[in-house]
Amino acid sequence: MTERRRDFFLDRLRQHPKVSVLIVGGGINGAGLFRDLSLQGVDCLLIDKTDFASGASCAPSRLIHGGVKYLETGEFRLVAESTLERNLLLKNAPHFVLPLETVLPIYSYFGGLIASTCRFFGMKTKLADRGAIISKIGLALYDFLGRHDRTMPKHRFALRRRSLASMPLLDPAIKATATYYDAKVTHAERLDFELVTDGLAACEQSAAANYVSIDHAEGNVVWLRDLVTESLYAVEPGVVVNAGGAWIDSVNASLGIDRTYIGGAKGSHLIVEHPELHAQLQNRMVYYGSKDGRISLVYPFMGKLLIGSTDIRVSDPDRVRCEDDEVAYMLGVLREVFPRVVLKDSDIAFRYSGVRPLPHSDAASPGDVSRDHVMHVDSLPGTLTPVLSLVGGKWTTFRGFAESAADDTLARLGRSRTIDTRHVAIGGGREFPGDAKARAQWIDDVVRRFNVSAARAETLLSRYGTTGFEIGAFCAHAHDAHPDLPLANEASYTTGEIRYLCANDMVTRLADLLFRRTTLAISGHLTNALLLEVAQIAAQTLRWDANRTRQEIDATRDAARERHGVVFTDVEASRQTVG
Repeated sequence: MTERRRDFFLDRLRQHPKVSVLIVGGGINGAGLFRDLSLQGVDCLLIDKTDFASGASCAPSRLIHGGVKYLETGEFRLVAESTLERNLLLKNAPHFVLPLETVLPIYSYFGGLIASTCRFFGMKTKLADRGAIISKIGLALYDFLGRHDRTMPKHRFALRRRSLASMPLLDPAIKATATYYDAKVTHAERLDFELVTDGLAACEQSAAANYVSIDHAEGNVVWLRDLVTESLYAVEPGVVVNAGGAWIDSVNASLGIDRTYIGGAKGSHLIVEHPELHAQLQNRMVYYGSKDGRISLVYPFMGKLLIGSTDIRVSDPDRVRCEDDEVAYMLGVLREVFPRVVLKDSDIAFRYSGVRPLPHSDAASPGDVSRDHVMHVDSLPGTLTPVLSLVGGKWTTFRGFAESAADDTLARLGRSRTIDTRHVAIGGGREFPGDAKARAQWIDDVVRRFNVSAARAETLLSRYGTTGFEIGAFCAHAHDAHPDLPLANEASYTTGEIRYLCANDMVTRLADLLFRRTTLAISGHLTNALLLEVAQIAAQTLRWDANRTRQEIDATRDAARERHGVVFTDVEASRQTVG
């Protein structure tokens, strides 16, 4: 198994400070580039000042989509790229990226014709009504642009009676619905981490470490600070890539580069309970326009519903959270299309917010800023060492953006591409069973080898893809002191599984484990009792003392409460000694 310990990489860095490429930022752009370059045999160092996928990459609508709305602004190249990358991800990451049937409510036959024409030619106007004709034209074009590596059916229409029979909670004022297919990512944070581990496996000289930041630069030397121990490390990169997302400008400032590349916009989402609407959606997403012209969405997620999103300019990405007025806005827009759906504060299990790393723009509305990507080139002050800033992009197109940035970087290093990543499976997507028979064989093999139930084997496959075999083997070899048992407060996870993640997946903080390596928090299952139980296992595995364990518990609880709206009970129980 590839070495994945953070301290291992930092010790090696002290002994070997020269590296071909330093990548700053472990979100989807940075992780995608790290994997691509490592596959070409280029030694890379990937760092992030917090955890991998802890910024905008953990706060998306969790869609892998072609961007049907980009047709309205004539961004055909972006739509073509997005639909291709969506189709590739369905094949390369089938354990996490799944088809998503999507329904568009339609309120008129001719609405939006004039507004759509104006937007297509670059004129600023709101498009609140997308009628049947404009929707039909758009979806036909969408199907055409997404024809390459197609994996899903083309669009279809249904009139009012049939639509309401399928979804009675829909607004009865609709005239029809249109249905097309996009995709969703079930565990975005883990897919990001798999890109990192793929890079580590591809190139023995590559390294990655979370909780490491840029301290300053001196000539060709970049000084890094370990934010856990406060130690300093010198690195001499041939190329620096700034993939800091919403923090790109501040990363450049720490390198002595004064630029304004980012004009971030906050997007917030809710995870809510509503069993009736959940049942009617039947795993479909409803993608609907609001009266203010924005596009919103709702679809089943982790047994609940995901609702989004907002689009608000922000200047400080470190202080964003989903505010109460955003909650009111999202629930109000939902009622426009589902007027009989009433949600209370107690129905909200989780809320999250992130800053889209959009390019700096003078556009009046963040929604008018292109979601395309661009790369800017600077140099470390007084040197010829290039600094490449990756601005924009989105989850769907990360591979294509990484490919473009990697090709530029390879040219600067005097090297050439040896592997095309277009059809390279990601992480647990490798050798993933492609049909029901192969899936049943994989599950039977895990049941037989590790003496687990078929349901447990199915969970491992769905949660980790074929990497679930490695985790199953780890749990099966648990010894008497640490038997593999279901968690007392969330039985779908086991104690051995949590130990595996702590030992092998660069868990540095308790929050890494609860918010990113697992779905325990975002699924809405995080309670005080579960937090304490997982903290106990992490403390034993990572050898935290009682003081460190209390600090991790308090910090994680504060983040869950303040940033994600989690309501804890019996908090005083955490004052006990843990560890």
